[in-house]
Amino acid sequence: MANPTTVSGPKDRQLCRMTETRRTCSYLPEKFAALEYRLIAGATSETCGRLVARGWRRFGISFFRPACEDCTECRSLRVVVDRFRPSKSQRRCIARNLKVGAVLKQPGISREHVQLYNAYHEDMHHRRGWPYRPIETREYFESFVMGAGDFGHEIAYYKDTRLVGIGLVDILPGGISSVYFYHDPAWRHCGPGTFSILREIQLAKTMGIPHLYLGYCIRGNPSMSYKSRFVPHEILDPRTKGHPSPSWRPPA
Repeated sequence: MANPTTVSGPKDRQLCRMTETRRTCSYLPEKFAALEYRLIAGATSETCGRLVARGWRRFGISFFRPACEDCTECRSLRVVVDRFRPSKSQRRCIARNLKVGAVLKQPGISREHVQLYNAYHEDMHHRRGWPYRPIETREYFESFVMGAGDFGHEIAYYKDTRLVGIGLVDILPGGISSVYFYHDPAWRHCGPGTFSILREIQLAKTMGIPHLYLGYCIRGNPSMSYKSRFVPHEILDPRTKGHPSPSWRPPA
């Protein structure tokens, strides 16, 4: 068995591995944080799957995970797909979005993508205080198109013919990794974030994929804690991140 903490395979090429200097946490400002990074050119779905199962996240060719000395609040969470049943409020969310169409395709880039991304982030800046800096075409490409290989996809959401949301996902051997989602601020009242996760769960169920990886759940941050509403789910034991068989368990 390949060592999951190293990059293997004929197409993988690790360009560098580093841990950033400790800084103020973006999610919990009273704490300090640091991320460990790996830049991997030509990562395969198998390599990406092994890393995601050990708590890594991917943007472009960059993989990262928390490397904080005094905090383990960023808990990797995955939904157990075949046992998931939507709650009453989640069923209402589905009903509110019956007229929203979804198309699964290779990740793309267009003026429409960039404008929608920037509109979403500007709205979040005003409503939740997120830092705001408009993204340029090249940066969008490097974050969401580059490194996708044959496993990275986007789910484009439409109302009639108007693009209202983009969900980036990695379809991997053992699970689907929900990478990022952004949407038209005018769609906000219909719960698009919840709706996109429900569509990703349905996609995994249709494909016979056992898990949907939602990234980090942080109890003290509303933008990250909502993930715990999708049940049943499992949490990665941070002590087993580098083990050949990482341990995922129901929350205590």
